[in-house]
Amino acid sequence: MEHDAIVSAVVMVFAGAAVMAALALYARQSLLVAYIVLGGLLGPWGLGLISHGAVIQQIGHIGIIFLLFLLGLNLHPQKLVHMLREATVVTLASSSVFFCLGAGLGWLFGFALNESLVMGAAAMFSSTILGLKLLPTIDLHHQHAGEIIISVLLLQDIIAIGILLVLEGMSQSGADWWRAVSLSVSVPALMAFALVFERYVLIRLLRRFDTIQEFVFLVAIGWCLGLAQLGTAMGLSYEIGAFVAGVALAYNPISQFIAESLKPLRDFFLIMFFFSLGAGFALPMLPAVAAPAAALALLMLLVKPVVFRGLLTASHETAHLSTEIGVRLGQISEFSLLIAVLAEDSRVIGERAAYTIQAATLITFIVSSYVIMLRYPTPIAVSDRLRRS
Repeated sequence: MEHDAIVSAVVMVFAGAAVMAALALYARQSLLVAYIVLGGLLGPWGLGLISHGAVIQQIGHIGIIFLLFLLGLNLHPQKLVHMLREATVVTLASSSVFFCLGAGLGWLFGFALNESLVMGAAAMFSSTILGLKLLPTIDLHHQHAGEIIISVLLLQDIIAIGILLVLEGMSQSGADWWRAVSLSVSVPALMAFALVFERYVLIRLLRRFDTIQEFVFLVAIGWCLGLAQLGTAMGLSYEIGAFVAGVALAYNPISQFIAESLKPLRDFFLIMFFFSLGAGFALPMLPAVAAPAAALALLMLLVKPVVFRGLLTASHETAHLSTEIGVRLGQISEFSLLIAVLAEDSRVIGERAAYTIQAATLITFIVSSYVIMLRYPTPIAVSDRLRRS
């Protein structure tokens, strides 16, 4: 029965993820890498044990929705004000450098102009998941390094959301003027509705029953998914709607409680998402993309730490701190995977360019997570000396 096959697939995903996660920790690798590798092993291009890849991918998509909701919840103006000037200069300057390098490399490997531009856009961002997952909690919330990393990543995420919004519009009706006008109206309209509803309805409900954690949990999920659905009804995407839902709640102190309570649920769905990435990567395409993917990955791994170090040092940060932050931000982002997939769906780029971006991103995930766990404190370090919660 189809139902039994789906249940069996979910069982294999999480049982296999537990085994692969243990192996990854012993090998000083990121758990995200373990989920991707597991997808490749069990998926249609590996052992072929998972036959409902589309279902797994759709479930994993919910993880991205929750991820963007949590990013919105963490978009606190007070956290950005102190670092705004420095973070803006560092983010815009570094993103410009990475864009030019990525686009230039794409052009050198013979990709079309639009494909090279998308490769440049994909190279602009660092991984929010790796950056925050591998940073000790004490550094994340109470140290200067955490302030810088959060500020840069949040500004990068805002730029990435804008790129995803443009690609989302192109995927539905092409890059025409009417679509551009529709998007320019839909986004502020959705934000206005979210802010008004949050102020006069949602927050009053949460304050009235904030002692009942189950209710707060359910309302948060309903708010996230409800606004995600409203976003699609307005011609946007689930991701944009979820991000707006998070931003609307970010001003309220209860947002931190919601963010913490939803993290396990987000992680559950993100396991499915990263598994689906591995399962969906067509191994027969690897020979065709190996050279440009390896070159793009190597370029970003070498250049990103140097660029961030130089910009932060120029902003009067210490050399040691600048170097560590550069290394922690020295990979391509999970947003780059979304950009590649959405750009291919909208026919802005071809299959070879999309798989080049995906392969390069996975390579930087593996190498960067290994370097970080080997050199700097992380919550999941194998070494007792570097393990810090």
